[in-house]
Amino acid sequence: MIQAPETIERLTPRPVPENLTSVQPGGGFCYSIELAWGRLRRWYLKRFRKAYVRKMAQRMRGSAEAAPHEVLDPRDLKYCWNRCTAYWLPADDPFRWRDGLRLARWGLAEIQIMGWPLVMLTVLPAIIAPWWWFLGFGPLVVVGWLFYFFRDPARRVPDGPGVIVAPADGKVVDVTELAHDEYVGGPAMRIGIFLSIFNVHINRAPCAARAIEFRYHPGLFLNALNPESAERNESLWIALEGTEAPYRRIVVRQIAGLIARRIVCAARPGQSFSAGEKFGMIKLGSRTELILPHRDELQVVVRPGDMIQAGATVVARYEAASS
Repeated sequence: MIQAPETIERLTPRPVPENLTSVQPGGGFCYSIELAWGRLRRWYLKRFRKAYVRKMAQRMRGSAEAAPHEVLDPRDLKYCWNRCTAYWLPADDPFRWRDGLRLARWGLAEIQIMGWPLVMLTVLPAIIAPWWWFLGFGPLVVVGWLFYFFRDPARRVPDGPGVIVAPADGKVVDVTELAHDEYVGGPAMRIGIFLSIFNVHINRAPCAARAIEFRYHPGLFLNALNPESAERNESLWIALEGTEAPYRRIVVRQIAGLIARRIVCAARPGQSFSAGEKFGMIKLGSRTELILPHRDELQVVVRPGDMIQAGATVVARYEAASS
């Protein structure tokens, strides 16, 4: 029997766990360089652009008290978004234009740090010895792949009652019925998605929902096609609750792979997302799992082997009469 909306218990968002210290908890070489650059940039701004710092402080909303470092402008929120409540309105964000690049903002540092040396390796052979120009072809291919990997294409999100869209691009490798899921509170359906190094790696909300809880599990980096990777690899468990009745409880798990070792989840407890809205990514090959309440009205419309796109492919739907 379907519960009336007014009788359904709404969940209270839980604080971010202590081991989830950043939106990219696994750290990394590029991550460390970017944090060091942030410290240098903040020193420069406070010393030479004091008027800009005052202006941004006046326009900041929320609080940055819980952030691990000073927050002077929106760039300082890139990795500590989940640790504080600070934000700027889009009109006050001087870096908003970067969204128009169609590249993942969480990958811009990697493109800069790895891309420029590769560009130098591309042109250097032709400069030193023109007859060896073809030696630059390999680095050029890697530069092209780097931009291709961090691409952020626009997606048209399907609309309709009870529609669940894919949280990740890739191949469906697992559609499994679960007897019971603790968070869902009953039988559930798990859809596993494998992302190769050629897929778009941005994760999107499967439906209109708000973030309730996060659980970060440091682990191994087994091949994402290995069944053991789901349990033993580094992962981030994200509990969502639908923003509309019947407020379904849904889980998205980001799982690192053999090459992918950097999970990014830029979501705060209680933050609401529209269907198909971006909330993070996994850098390089990986796996994403979607766990849905399995009631009689659930219809899974994908099967193993299907290729899907985050935010654009309908993977399941609930009958409108029961939505």
